[in-house]
Amino acid sequence: MTTTLYERLGKAAGIARIVDDIIDAHLRNPIVKPRFEQIEDLEHARRMAREFFCAGAGGPEPYTGKDMLAAHKGMNISEQEYLAVMDDIVGALEKNGIDDGTRSEVIAILYSLKGNIIRV
Repeated sequence: MTTTLYERLGKAAGIARIVDDIIDAHLRNPIVKPRFEQIEDLEHARRMAREFFCAGAGGPEPYTGKDMLAAHKGMNISEQEYLAVMDDIVGALEKNGIDDGTRSEVIAILYSLKGNIIRV
């Protein structure tokens, strides 16, 4: 039986742990730390990231946030910042024991969104 991406990421509880690890990594990453330290409501950002990952992975949770283009418009995110965020995401997936195939799937999904994030 094939499991869904949502199941392989640990469903809502697993995704919440991954997102927390991602945000924590961003706050330690010198390339993107200044952006994340400026977020006024970090809990809201965490909630939106959890919803985005859950819904994007095929879970039952609805995503109530902005689309990627609207969320990143005007931020002038650089290629270097994008790659730093991707590195943090991969690190969080590894930390949470997510297998290579599942990590590759997540990376492919995130790369598909690149044009809606960098320098928009």
